[in-house]
Amino acid sequence: QVQLVESGGGLVQAGGSLRLSCAASGNIFSIDVMGWYRQAPGKQRETVALITKGGITNYAVSVKGRFTISRDNAKNTLSLQMNSLKPEDTAVYYCKYTSRVRDYWGQGTQVTVSS
Repeated sequence: QVQLVESGGGLVQAGGSLRLSCAASGNIFSIDVMGWYRQAPGKQRETVALITKGGITNYAVSVKGRFTISRDNAKNTLSLQMNSLKPEDTAVYYCKYTSRVRDYWGQGTQVTVSS
């Protein structure tokens, strides 16, 4: 059974950086959009960044200029480089792959940014 697994989360001081990665445990074909989402305590899940197979990206206003989403289509991996982190970025981050058949979600990785 295919699963997505996030890695790279952790505790970082404000102004620091983290790089999140997402990898599939099995083979997934025809992946179109890959994305990162996050959910902070007391808030609903929000879209952080999206990237199409062709490399078109879309970022939440709150992270634009600080985060960079990228993908490796050969390896079916997804990354999120997070710079200039703020306490407001604290959340559980989830990756999602959208295929022709279904969406795949990771279990999430905690990112905590201290003041």
